[in-house]
Amino acid sequence: MQELNYVAINYITCKAHYKPRFEELFASRKGAIDSMPGFHHMEVLKPFGDDDVYLIISHWENVDSFKTWTRSEAFLEGHKRGFEDLKTAKENGEEAPMSSSFKTYNVISR
Repeated sequence: MQELNYVAINYITCKAHYKPRFEELFASRKGAIDSMPGFHHMEVLKPFGDDDVYLIISHWENVDSFKTWTRSEAFLEGHKRGFEDLKTAKENGEEAPMSSSFKTYNVISR
C-alpha cells in the first residue's frame, strides 16, 4: 500500500437546530468517496457540549487524489443533500444552517 501523506480537514459549523440533520446525513451517506483512487479513510468528529464545529478528516495518498475527488461527479453526489439544504434555506430567506471551510496538510511525522 502506498504511503499516505495528505490530509484534508473540513471544518463544518452547524446551527444548533441543524446538528441532528447534519449527523443524519453522515449516518446515511452513500459512500461516494470510498471508491475514489487515492482515498484511504475518513473520520467525522462530533464536538462536545455547545461547540458547533464538526471536523471531517479525510486521508489521501496525495494532493492530486484529493483534488480529483473535489472535481468529481461522486463529490457532487456525496454532497447533494447538504447542498439542497443550503439552497432551500436561501430560497426561504433563511440563514445557512451550516458553513464549511477546509485546510489541507502534508503529513511530516507519524
